[in-house]
Amino acid sequence: MHNLQICVSSMEFCNRIILKHVSILLVFFLSFSTSKTVTPSLLDLVVTNTTVLHRNFTALSEFRMINRRILNDCSASNPFLEVNVDSNSTLSDDEFVRVTVTGVSNPSDGDWVAMISPSNSDVKSCVLNELFYLQTGDTAKLPLLCHYPVKAQYMKNDPNYLSCKNKECKKYQDGKCVISTCSGSIQFHVINIRSDIEFVFFSGGFLKPCLVGRSTPLSFANPKRPLYGHLSSIDSTGASMRLTWVSGDKEPQQIQYANGKSVTSTVTTFSQADMCSSALPSPAKDFGWHDPGYIHSALMTGLNPSSPFSYKYGSDSVGWSEEIQFSTPPAGGSDEVRFIAFGDMGKTPLDASKEHYIQPGALSVIKAIAEDVNSKKVNSVFHIGDISYATGFLAEWDFFLHLINPVASRLSYMTAIGNHERDYVDSGSVYITPDSGGECGVPYETYFPMPTSAKDKPWYSIEQGSVHFTVISTEHDWSENSEQYAWMQKDMASVNRQKTPWLIFMGHRPMYSSHQGLLSSGNKFNEAVEPLLFQNKVDLALFGHVHNYERTCSVFQQKCKAMPTKDKKGMDTYDGRNYSAPVQVVIGMAGFTLDNFSSNVESWSLKRISEFGYLRAHATRKDLSLEFVVSNTKEVMDSFHITK
Repeated sequence: MHNLQICVSSMEFCNRIILKHVSILLVFFLSFSTSKTVTPSLLDLVVTNTTVLHRNFTALSEFRMINRRILNDCSASNPFLEVNVDSNSTLSDDEFVRVTVTGVSNPSDGDWVAMISPSNSDVKSCVLNELFYLQTGDTAKLPLLCHYPVKAQYMKNDPNYLSCKNKECKKYQDGKCVISTCSGSIQFHVINIRSDIEFVFFSGGFLKPCLVGRSTPLSFANPKRPLYGHLSSIDSTGASMRLTWVSGDKEPQQIQYANGKSVTSTVTTFSQADMCSSALPSPAKDFGWHDPGYIHSALMTGLNPSSPFSYKYGSDSVGWSEEIQFSTPPAGGSDEVRFIAFGDMGKTPLDASKEHYIQPGALSVIKAIAEDVNSKKVNSVFHIGDISYATGFLAEWDFFLHLINPVASRLSYMTAIGNHERDYVDSGSVYITPDSGGECGVPYETYFPMPTSAKDKPWYSIEQGSVHFTVISTEHDWSENSEQYAWMQKDMASVNRQKTPWLIFMGHRPMYSSHQGLLSSGNKFNEAVEPLLFQNKVDLALFGHVHNYERTCSVFQQKCKAMPTKDKKGMDTYDGRNYSAPVQVVIGMAGFTLDNFSSNVESWSLKRISEFGYLRAHATRKDLSLEFVVSNTKEVMDSFHITK
């Protein structure tokens, strides 16, 4: 959820917000080494500071609207300028590169470098009708770039740049230097996005950019390498796991797993033609497009539930991933399951770059979850909507998949669709906001194939341990005459509570939130769907969309049907033996800038926390225990349980 919902009704107001000057301290990045790998100490430093670094670049950055600026050409004004990259002749799959700009006549606050991909993108101008890009929220006459920069940094991130500490004489006369220039270096985190990249130097800041010079294009050493593998469950047996990965290779590849087994991948992709658009072409269809390569998927079968295995994926021709250890989830109907749930995560840059959309808490959250996974405290993960926040800028899916890889490659990573994956005008979404940037669910469903019945029907259920999970789409029709409503009704009514005593309902937009001023699912969703939860005795309902943590009483139709009591340890305990109504929890605090709470507290709202983190759960047959974990400290700030 973001300002686009407000912008729909007030484009002028949105423009003023977007154009607001945002400044932020970048000091801690200035000490980065030139190492091409991220050491643990460096990663800890990055995690500690990224929240502050990127807080104000979520939907507010001047960079976000940069493709709408009129571009001037300043290349002739500086004959000495060069842009060089301190890297081998080719790029690895994951590295920091140092970009050095030399020959600068007059260093300025407004000097910056953009990372462009593909390198043959037109970085001069695209002469198109000014309405063509109106949905970006700006009204300049010409866009800056035909292809949106992947990321960008100001040269002043180098503390020696503005003071011209690194000075070089370019012309001597009578033994004296008559022309001298300055230089500076900044670091970019680069991952394998398959197409060549180029670094372009601009003056004039993000508001009045002027193209000065560009680097030589750089290629990746192996653009076909298999990368970003992530697992998901296909059924409730725990005996089969799907692996999905990305490669520049369209030929089928393999998974080798479980000491001798192998399976061949199916290969798919998507194109600009698959993206949604309107009279005003969407980012996904135009300037935000980046070739996704090929998405491979294969099914590992014959596994045992709740068991460790290893696998690698790839081929002899394009290379193999490392050997990865993973665990299958417990079979539905078994005694217990431990899972993590959250929404609205996205990704945080590992460098000091601006991007079109940044979620400042994402890195700290995934790092904390990885620690739980490494300690074998987790069987599966549920990410309930607003997945990558690519929103039509397709290269950002790769950065998101790279971010979650340490977790998603090791256990079942299940997802639900959110507004930033699906919503677009005239696309069949319940909500007509352009929140997906024209993606309309296509990249999401390709990267994250869930056990759904068909394409663009992203609802499903799955059982793990003692829990039946019903996962829906709040973005597709849920009204009483809809296909999804009929499915929800049938799915929840068919749950065998002897086999899986717990019924947990998940979707993106919440039924209850005391955060004011932002749209949730609205009363119609509650009127249609909440009675189903009550009739089928749903124990717990989890939602995202609002970017904080909030827990309710046992609530139905805005009224508390029961309140928790304190157990011997002082923990809130809901009596599920005498069912009253679902407990509802908003868990949209996994990355996006946090939402504050209203001072008017509703009677059904029992706990409100505005911190980055995630929900950690342990379900046995008699007890469902849950904890809200703050990612930066691993402190448990709320805990409760429901008993049977």
